[in-house]
Parts: sequence; structure tokens; C-alpha cells
Amino acid sequence: MTRIYLSPPHMSGLEQAFVQEVFASNWIAPLGPQVDAFEVEFAETVGAPYALALSSGTAALHLALILAGVGPGDEVLVSTLTFSASANPVVYLGGRPTFIDSERTSWNMDPGLLEETLAARARAGKLPKAVIPVHLYGQSADMDPILEACARYDVPVIEDAAEALGATYKGRSPGTLGLMGIFSFNGNKIITTSGGGMLVSADKGLIDHARKLSTQARDPAPHYQHSEIGYNYRLSNVLAAIGRGQLRVLEERVRRKREIFDFYRKALGDLPGIAFMPEAPWGRSTRWLTCITVEPTQFGATREDIRLALERENIESRPLWKPMHLQPVFAGCEVVGGAVAEALFRDGLCLPSGTAMSEADLARVAGVIRSMEASRP
Repeated sequence: MTRIYLSPPHMSGLEQAFVQEVFASNWIAPLGPQVDAFEVEFAETVGAPYALALSSGTAALHLALILAGVGPGDEVLVSTLTFSASANPVVYLGGRPTFIDSERTSWNMDPGLLEETLAARARAGKLPKAVIPVHLYGQSADMDPILEACARYDVPVIEDAAEALGATYKGRSPGTLGLMGIFSFNGNKIITTSGGGMLVSADKGLIDHARKLSTQARDPAPHYQHSEIGYNYRLSNVLAAIGRGQLRVLEERVRRKREIFDFYRKALGDLPGIAFMPEAPWGRSTRWLTCITVEPTQFGATREDIRLALERENIESRPLWKPMHLQPVFAGCEVVGGAVAEALFRDGLCLPSGTAMSEADLARVAGVIRSMEASRP
């Protein structure tokens, strides 16, 4: 049987026209007019004053942390339920991540635990250098209390919106609410440039400095001169052309992701022990991935049993993120709470959610899961 993947790229056809412009002009070099246009169009789409196209979301987060002044020994508070790329750049800079548990409304960073942690650090006279809330699976964290708590202690917020392009928080785009925000265009995201990312901010000085750092920190001089360490982090002109075509169908992709979620909910929502990721009341989730939790005593099988059953039918699914505080690489790092994220990892499963999936594909996935419930003794 043809394999059904979790979230493969979905080209619209518009991308080819922009790529043809690149080849016709021979502007294959790392930077060029497609990059400039992509930055402008992306900034307009999310409502950010300034945007910088980069080679990955991880590169964007690395630069954001540099601009926030993170260095050796500094603490950064990070959502624990996330991919390791949300925390790795802290370690690149010699910093120390402390992981904050999720709340159940959105599965994102718990503002109450964050507030308690900041208050404790203030009493100890050692505040963290930054806070990184992660917007998971196409849904925004509850940003107002997060921003209010961080403003009270003058701690900058860097939003990881890698999974949340197209989502809203009270009418605004997550990623544009803090000091800086990052987005990803990895191959599995709602739009892709094959590999790439974006850093956004309302602070022009920060974006200008990040632009310099991302191009090897070359000083303005006719010769090559450098007064600070830089990085080779810019997005290529070719990939930016793909991004421009993808950006034009963002709303179509969001609509289809939500349709896929609705299909699964109707097909599986009556099964005992199966629950779906809630949509928080403060905004629109893109439903980048349709996520379920499985209560084994009610359903009669675990989420791992479901995953393996799907794999036997050549269907890819994946557990929710393993919390960072459970990762061997972060052993010894502090965690605040942790039980919510651990339970979501234990019971949670991401179902195939590619926007090019047919109704037959969706029915095939749902059929495997329904057959497991039907076969219970």
C-alpha cells in the first residue's frame, strides 16, 4: 500500500514561477530579490514590522538569544513539551535551560508556573535571561499572562512559533507578541521552503543586528573586516522563491488542516478513551497536526498500540513530543512541574495530517483505529 506520511510538503504550483525567475536572472547566490520580497511579504502576513529570512528556525532562535544577551551560565526558561531545537540554542551559548510544564487548555507553557518561577528567581536575586514559550501543534500559548509576568520582571520573551504559522491569539499572530519571534519552514511545516526560518520583531535595531550576524558579521568596508563573531545563516534566493509561492496558499493550507481535524473528530470522536487536542478559547489553531490522547483502560489499547497498528498498514504516526526534562541530553536541568507534559507524551499521538491527503487516505487511517476498538474483547 502507498505510504501515508505524517505531514509531507504540499506544493501549490505557484512556487515554480518564482523559481523560474531565479534561474532566468541567474540570481542563484545566497541572497537576492526573492529573499527581500519574501521578508516583506511574510512580515505583512503575520503583522510584524520587520522580518529576516534565515536558513532554519533554529538559526533564528540562536540569533534571538544572542541579541537577548544570553551567555555562559545564564538561565533561560523554556517550554518542556517541545522539540529539542527549542532548547538546543540555549546550550550553544553556554546557557542553562529550565523547563516549564504545560497547562491542559492549550498544551503550552503554564503561565501560573512561569509566574511562580519568576517570583522565586526574583527573591533569589537571579532572574533568567529570557523566556521561550513554544506554540505547539498550530496553537498559541496563552500569551497575555506570560507577557505580563515577564514584563513585571523585565525578562524578554522570545516566541517559538515554528509550528504555529497561520494561528491567531486574540486576533494577532503568535510569534509577533514578544520581543522576538521565530518561525520554521522545515519540510513538515504548514508551508515549507524545504529548509528555512524567519526571525521577526518590532525592533528594527534587533533585526538589523541579526542580519549582520547572519551574514558572518561583516563590517561595512571594501575589504573583509569583522569585529564580532558571525554565522552563515541566511536563506538562499532559490528557497525564498519557493517560500513566496507557499505563502500565497497559507490560508488554504490552514483551512485544509482544520478540515482534516474535523474528519478525524467525526470519524473517531465517539470512541471511548479517545480525546482530541482542545482548541483554546483565545484564538484559532491551525491544527497543523491532528493530535489525540488515548486512555488505555477505556479504549482497550495504548497510543503505542495504535501507532504500531498504523505502521503495519504503512501509515506514519508519531507520539507527542517527549518532554525536554525527560531527554538524556538535558539530564540534570531543572523542571518546574512536569506531570502534564509527561501524561501528554505517554498518551498522545499525532495522526497523519498532510494537506494533500485524500478522503480515502483519511478513511484508511480512521479505519485502522476503529478496527482496533471493534476487535476489543
